[in-house]
Amino acid sequence: MKNENPRARYGLIVPSSNRMAEPHASQYTPRDVACHVTRLRMTGPYFMPLDDLLPKVTEAAELLADAGCDPIVFHCTANSMSDGVDGEKRIKGAIEDASGRPAVTTASATMAAFEHFQAKRVVLLSPYPRASHEHELEFLEESGCEIVGEKNLGLNGSNAYSDMPASEWTETLVSMKNKDADIYFVSCANIQALDALEEMEEVLDAPVVTSNQLVIWQALRMAGINEPLPGLGKLAA
Repeated sequence: MKNENPRARYGLIVPSSNRMAEPHASQYTPRDVACHVTRLRMTGPYFMPLDDLLPKVTEAAELLADAGCDPIVFHCTANSMSDGVDGEKRIKGAIEDASGRPAVTTASATMAAFEHFQAKRVVLLSPYPRASHEHELEFLEESGCEIVGEKNLGLNGSNAYSDMPASEWTETLVSMKNKDADIYFVSCANIQALDALEEMEEVLDAPVVTSNQLVIWQALRMAGINEPLPGLGKLAA
């Protein structure tokens, strides 16, 4: 049972179709820390331009602020990267302006994880169609990364994303092993890859980050939770 008087609370704004962010947050967040979630329709058939999305993000941030969340995370990898670095800053700024709380996005948490490892040469794996994957490649390159390997699986929507077993993510990523890579990034908040992260790191002998792992890590560090976090790999050791 979770602590009724948690030492910290953080909030996630996730796509309505996401099935993995909450189970992962429950599993990997310390038991005396609370995670609260608000859902938005913003992916797949509900994808919309950033100008249309921001008012919805603002309302979601206000709701999480009502629950005392600090920080608040916009947790959608594809949406947080799709409009580049400037678009990511607009999302983060909208949350902070609306809530008065520190904010982070999956995109900026990704870059914080890369900075933690001083990693520049990246292998990127995602479940996305090619267009979304290429937006992520563009964001990473704009942020100063060098892509040394990349693959998109082109899975057919959210159900396929969340249904793919962690073992298949491991098999796919290991097949992309690259001696030039500083870090491997398995992108998407609606996949099981986190559950095999430490196995991936052992086989690849390199840091591996996934969207849910790095968001939990960054949110907890922003909340002042600085101890090692079991199950979150080299990033949270």
